[in-house]
Amino acid sequence: MDMLMDREVIRNEALLLLTYLTREAEEIQKIVVFEGAFEKIFSIVKEEGGSEGGVVVQDCLELLNNLLRNNASNQVLLRETMGLDPLMSILRGTTYKFTQQKTINILSVLETIHLLMIGGREADPGKEKNSLTNKTVLVQKKVLDHLLMLGVENQWAPVPVRCMALQCIGDLIAGHPQNRDSLASKVLGEEPHVEPALNSILRIILRTSSVQEFVSADYVFKSFCEKNPDGQTMLASTLIPQPQLMTHAPFEDDVHMSFGSMLLHGLTMSESNGDLETCCRAASVLSHVLKDNMECKERVLKIKLEAPMPSLGGPEPLMHRMVKYLALSSSMNGNDGKSSGSGNAYVQPFILKLLVIWLSSCPNAVQCFLDSRPHLTYLLELVSNRAMTVCVRGLAAVLLGECVIFNKSNDSGRDALSIADAVSQKIGLTSYFLKFDEMQKSLLFTSAKPTLSRKQLTRSSAASMAEIEDVDENEAIDLKNDHAMLVSTLDSQFVNFLKHLEGEIREKTVEIYSHPKSQVAVVPAELEQRNGEADGDYIKRLKTFVEKQCLEIQDLLSRNATLAEDLARTGGNGSSELEHRPSAGAERVHVEALRRDLHEASQRLEMLKAEKTKIESEASMYRNLAGKMEADLKSLSDAYNSLEQTNFHLEREVKALSSGGAVPIPDVETLKAEAREEAQKESEAELNDLFVCLGQEQSKVERLSARLMELGEDVGKLLEDIGDDPGLPEDEEDED
Repeated sequence: MDMLMDREVIRNEALLLLTYLTREAEEIQKIVVFEGAFEKIFSIVKEEGGSEGGVVVQDCLELLNNLLRNNASNQVLLRETMGLDPLMSILRGTTYKFTQQKTINILSVLETIHLLMIGGREADPGKEKNSLTNKTVLVQKKVLDHLLMLGVENQWAPVPVRCMALQCIGDLIAGHPQNRDSLASKVLGEEPHVEPALNSILRIILRTSSVQEFVSADYVFKSFCEKNPDGQTMLASTLIPQPQLMTHAPFEDDVHMSFGSMLLHGLTMSESNGDLETCCRAASVLSHVLKDNMECKERVLKIKLEAPMPSLGGPEPLMHRMVKYLALSSSMNGNDGKSSGSGNAYVQPFILKLLVIWLSSCPNAVQCFLDSRPHLTYLLELVSNRAMTVCVRGLAAVLLGECVIFNKSNDSGRDALSIADAVSQKIGLTSYFLKFDEMQKSLLFTSAKPTLSRKQLTRSSAASMAEIEDVDENEAIDLKNDHAMLVSTLDSQFVNFLKHLEGEIREKTVEIYSHPKSQVAVVPAELEQRNGEADGDYIKRLKTFVEKQCLEIQDLLSRNATLAEDLARTGGNGSSELEHRPSAGAERVHVEALRRDLHEASQRLEMLKAEKTKIESEASMYRNLAGKMEADLKSLSDAYNSLEQTNFHLEREVKALSSGGAVPIPDVETLKAEAREEAQKESEAELNDLFVCLGQEQSKVERLSARLMELGEDVGKLLEDIGDDPGLPEDEEDED
C-alpha cells in the first residue's frame, strides 16, 4: 500500500500485485481498505487521465471492483467517505472516440456501478437495503443520464459498452419504483426529434443486428415491467392498431410512432418481408407487458389487426395472428428441424413463451385461443412432431395444459375434459407428460440463470470482451447466438413458473379422470317404465339397473384414477413414489365410494325420519277419530237412556189413568213394545255404521303397524296410548 505512492514503475507493479491478492482474500481486502485504498485508487486514476488513461487505470478499477464485490461494508464506506462523484467523473469524460483501452476502462467503471447495485452477498441481511440506497444515490448523481448516453444515444460507442450500459439501466430500475418512474419520464434527442427513452430502447430491440444488444435491451423492459402493474398498464394503453399504410411503413418512420404502435409494427413486420425475427423480439417485449397483469391481458385480447389484403378476410385478434406466425415459423423449418430462415431457431420459443404467459390465469385468453379450432389441432401436432426441438415441444405441451387448467368453458368440444380427451387420443398421456420431463432435463432449463450472466472483468479477459463488434445478418443465425437468445428468454423465473404450471397440469389431469361429469346428457332406455309394467316391478328393475351402473362406475373410476396418477408421475421421482403408493388411485376411489355411501345413508335416514313423522301424524289423526266416535256412542247411549226414562214416565201416566177409569186406555204393553222396537232399530242402524267405520280404521292401523315393524319401529310403544275402548263392551251390553 505504501508502494502505491512510490515512483511509477514500483507503483504499477504493486498495483498489479494487489489486484491478485484481493480477488478472494477478505482479510487482505480489509487491510487494503483500512490503509486508504479508495483515496489512492481515485488519485491514481485522476493522475492518469480518467477513462482516457492506460492500463494503470484498468488495474486501479479492477482493484476497486475486488474491494467492492460482495462486500456491503466496503460499499457503505466508499459511499459515506469518498462518495460516488469520482465514478461519475470517469463516465463524464467519455467522447466519441473509443480506443480499445478506453473501452476496457469504461467497461470497468460500468462493472463497478453494477457491483454497487447488487449490494453485497446473497446471505447478507443488509444486502437489499444497501442495494436500494446505492441505486438511489446513483440516480441522484445523474448516472441514468450517463448510461442512456452510452447505451442508447451514443452511436459511436462499441457494442460491449452499449450492452453493459443497458444492463446497468436494467439493474438500476429493478425493484426500485422511483428509478422506474425516472426512466419512464426520460426524453432523448433534440427538438423536434425527441422521444421517450423507452421508445428508443424498443427501437434498439427491433432493429439491432447484435444479439447481445437485443438481450441487454430486452432486460431493461423485463426489469421495468417486473412487479410494476402501473407501468405495464401505461405501456399497454398505447397498443392501438395503425392503419394498413402505417403497418407496411419502413422502420425509419417509427420515430413518429407511440410505443404501442411501434411494438405492433414490429409484431406484424413479417407480413411485408417474411422476417419473423423482428416479430419474435417484439413478442418478447409484449410478454413482459402482459406478465401477471390481468388488466393488460384483457386489453390486448381486444386488439384486432386488419388482414394484409382485404381478400384474406376481416380483422382478426392479435392472438390469432401470433399463432399464425408460430405456424409460419414451423413451415419454414426443414424435415430435420433446422431453420431455413433467419432467426427461426428461437422464433417459436419466443412466441410460445408469449402465449404461455398470456393464457396463464386468464380464461378469456384460453377461450380466444380455442375460438379457432385449427389452433388446437396445430398445437397437438406441434407437441408430437419429433422434428421440433425439446424446448418447442415442451412449451407447446405447457400451452396445451393451460387450455385445460384455465378453461372455464362449458361448450362441448372446448371444455377442459374435451381438451384432455384430445390430448389422450392424439398424443397419449404417457407421451404427453414425457414432454415435460424432456424439457426440464434439457441443458437450457438446467442451466437457467436468475439474471443476465456477467463475466468478471480482469486484465486477461478484458481484451476479448472489448472486441465484440456488430454482427451482420449472416452471422445472426449462428448457433451460438441462437443459444444466447434462448438463454435470455428461458431465465430461472420463467423455468420455475413452468415447473409450477406442470404440477397444476398433472393435478388437473388426475382430477378430470378421477371424477365423472356433473351432467348426464343421455337418459338410458332402461330408465323408462314399460307398458303394462307394475310399479313394484318397475322399481325393482330400476334398483337392479342402478346397482349395476354403480358397480361399473366404481370400477371405471378406480382404473381411471390409478392410470391418471401413474401417468402424472411418469418421469422424475414419480417411479419411487409409486413404489410406496401402488394403489393410491384405488384408495382415493374407495374413499370417494365411502363418502357417497355415507351421503346416501344420510339421505335414507332423513327419508325414514320423514316417513316416521308422517305415520305418527296419521296415528294421531286416528286417535282423534276414535275419540270422536266414542263421544258419538256416548251421546247415543244417553239418548237411549232418556228414551227409557220417557217410556217409564208414560207407563206411570198410563197406570194412573187406568186406575181412574175415565177414558179408554190403550194397550200399554203394545205401546211399549212398539217404542222399544223403534228405538232399537234406530240404535242398531247407527251402531252398524259405527262398527263399519271402526273396522276400516282398524285395518288401516294393522297395515301401518306392519309397515312400522318393517322399518324397525317399536309399534307397541308407538300405539301405547291407542288401546281398545273400554266403554264399547258396556254399551253393547246395554244395547243387548
